[in-house]
Amino acid sequence: MFRLSTQKMISASHILREYDGPCGRLHGHNWYVKMDVTAGETDAIGLAIDFKEMDDLLWEVIGPMDHAHLNDIPPFDRINPSAENLAREIYRRLKPRLPVSVRLEKITIWETDQYWVEYYE
Repeated sequence: MFRLSTQKMISASHILREYDGPCGRLHGHNWYVKMDVTAGETDAIGLAIDFKEMDDLLWEVIGPMDHAHLNDIPPFDRINPSAENLAREIYRRLKPRLPVSVRLEKITIWETDQYWVEYYE
């Protein structure tokens, strides 16, 4: 079994609705988003999936969030753009885009260098 990972960064603002504290006000983060996939086999040239393809797929999903206010992007216009909800939404958007030979294992999001969340199914 092979595990492959790629990581990208986006800068985005958000507000946690109904949160009593600083995060309930407008603020931003440099969010690091890591995608982990697994594959049982490689193709004829020895690749489970091309890292460039992984980068492109991840950016297709998170690129529209870069330099944006997450509360304005569905579904975060209705649900809180917490790190947990963001990780789950990115996972759900990425999963159907992957080749059938590759399984999305998890999405990890760092809100800061100290706080992160992982989402997997």
